[in-house]
Order: sequence, then C-alpha cells, then structure tokens
Amino acid sequence: MRLFGKVAFAAMSWSVIFSSAALADKISIKDITGRDVEVNVPVEHVILGEGRQVYFTAILDRDNPFKRIVGWRDDLPKADPESYSAYLAKDATIAKIPTFGGMKDGTFDVEQAVSLKPDVIIMNVDAKTATEEAGYIDKLGKVGIPIVYIDFREKPMENTEASIRIIGKLFGKEDKAEEFVKFRAENISKVTDVLAKANPSKPLVFIERAGGYSDDCCMSFGNENFGKMVEVAGGTNMAKDIIPGTFGNVHPEQIIASNPDQIIVTGGNWEGYVPGGNWVGVGYGADEKEAQRKLDALTKRPAFTGVKAVKNGNVHAIWHQFYNNPYQFVAIQEIAKWLHPDLFADLDPTATFKELHARFLPLDYKSGYFVSLKDGQ
Repeated sequence: MRLFGKVAFAAMSWSVIFSSAALADKISIKDITGRDVEVNVPVEHVILGEGRQVYFTAILDRDNPFKRIVGWRDDLPKADPESYSAYLAKDATIAKIPTFGGMKDGTFDVEQAVSLKPDVIIMNVDAKTATEEAGYIDKLGKVGIPIVYIDFREKPMENTEASIRIIGKLFGKEDKAEEFVKFRAENISKVTDVLAKANPSKPLVFIERAGGYSDDCCMSFGNENFGKMVEVAGGTNMAKDIIPGTFGNVHPEQIIASNPDQIIVTGGNWEGYVPGGNWVGVGYGADEKEAQRKLDALTKRPAFTGVKAVKNGNVHAIWHQFYNNPYQFVAIQEIAKWLHPDLFADLDPTATFKELHARFLPLDYKSGYFVSLKDGQ
C-alpha cells in the first residue's frame, strides 16, 4: 500500500481546488453512515470508489455519463465486462480515465487521487473501516477532498433510496434522482401489492452467491441483499437464520437437509477473475443457452443431490450485479415470477428493464440477465 506521504505536493493542488470550488455552493450532506460532510455542489470532478457506481451515476448524466469522472476503481472491466465494453463503444475516452485499486485491499493510491483534484470521492460503505484505519478521511480533508459513503450492497433494500438521493444532491440532479426513486418504488409495489392481497404460501429458496466461481460450495446471503429480495418477492430465504450478516456460507449438508423448493444462482462473466470457470455467465447480452448449460452442470454437485428444486426444474440463474446497484426491483420482479408463476403471469420484468434503459440509461437494452432450467423443458 502506498502511504499518504507527500502532503506538500497535495497542498500545492489546494489553491486550484479552492478556486474552482468557490464557484459552487458549499452544503452539508449526510452520507449513508450519518456523517455530515461539507461538499461544494454540484460536483464537477468525481472519483468513484467503485467503477460499478456508474450503474447509477450514468442515469444522472445520461448524455455524457463520464463527464465528471476523473478517476474510478478498476473493477468494472472484470466484474461486468459486457457493460464496460458497451460504455467504451459509446465513449472510447473512458479507457484513459485513471483507475485505482481498493481501500479494503490497500491498493488505493491517495497521492494519485489528490493529483486529480476531485471535488468528492464516493465510497461504498464497506470500505469505511479500511478508510478510517488508514486515516484517509482526515488526510484528504486537509486538502479539501471529502469522502461520501453510499451503499448499494451491504443493506441495499434499506439504503438504496438514500444513496440515490445523496448522489443526486452531489451532482445537482435531485429531480432526476427522485424520478428514479419513484420508478423503483412503483415497480417494487407491483410485486408487494399483489402478495399482500393474495397472501400465498412462501416457497423455501436457497440463493447461491456466485455459484461456480470457485470449487467451494456454497456462498449465500443472510437477511439482506438477495436474501431480502427473495423475501420481498414472496419467498423464504433458506439462509436468513444461518448467516448472521449480509454475506456468508452454507454447508452443503444444510442445503440437502433443508430441501429447498427453489434454487437461484447469481452469475456473471467472470473470465477476468476466474478464466474458464464454472460460473453462469448471465448479464448484458449474454449467451443464454450457454448460461443454461452451465447452470444445469451446477445442479450435479453433491450439495444439490436429491433436493426438490432440482427434481422439479426450479433452478434459476440471475445477474449477480443486481446485488450492487439500484436496479434491484428488476430482480425482485423476476424472482417473484419464478416463485409464484400463476400469481405474476402478467408481470413482465424484461419490459421493466427495457423501460429502465429507455427512460434512464445511455445504453440500449440487451437480454441475457436471467435463465431457468424451466426454459429448457
């Protein structure tokens, strides 16, 4: 890790930062952790603590989604190469945006960050402990660079709307942020309103996080993230009482003993992380037949031996990155259709996702985000 060393160099940049900041309004923003952070808004130069934050920032700056981004973490090309390639095809200059490692793994280069003169650094809340231990908040604060925390991952069903509004305020795009919040809420209510009225029985669901990413089985979710999405969609998350936090592991024997009615595997194209891996490559424009083949192969593992979900073909794969962006409502709709096909026969998650792209995103919609073994029957 490169320690914050050349404070003098950073201070030299301060006069430039201050002169541009003087043209903006300084306000206090309460970030997702409850910190009151003073920021000059609208921000014009932003470092994204994670590249996948562009899933939302591109909504606010649809016509030129990278105009404010002066640096970002290097995760998007590996975690979601198809989306990165789609953005690159629209704007080849994004390949030249300086990239960073992560706070948690100690590869974030603070001197580089200071040299880019950002108005703000937007960090995921899961980096908070590492950021505080390294003293970065104080060190960056001395040269006028605030850190603002948001959260689309740790407790997304609790923190997504607040995070959207925080970024909207930073960008001076509060109206657009509110429009998206309303769109999200309306589409979640298309599921929750029906469930509240019908009060159906809740199938037991095992959701496997990144199935096939490694030979180990099985990562899953506690009572948040995809675990909470399953509950909102009318299911019972098998791991909610097994995993105390958002993320954790379930023993294969526990899956067999629990005998889930439905299995959902999160997947993506992780060739950049695990070349030739057994992961299910769903995502933007994915090959659905190949994804279905790999999903079927995962059912042959010992952890799924004889369980009802496999016997009945109720095994599905869904884009992993729904766990880390504000599009969770699309996932909730798709899961609801899997769990209650008769109740949600008229619900069309694909149409919802298409509308999201048409109204808010700079990219054209492409299919490939969901597959099911039912599709092949």
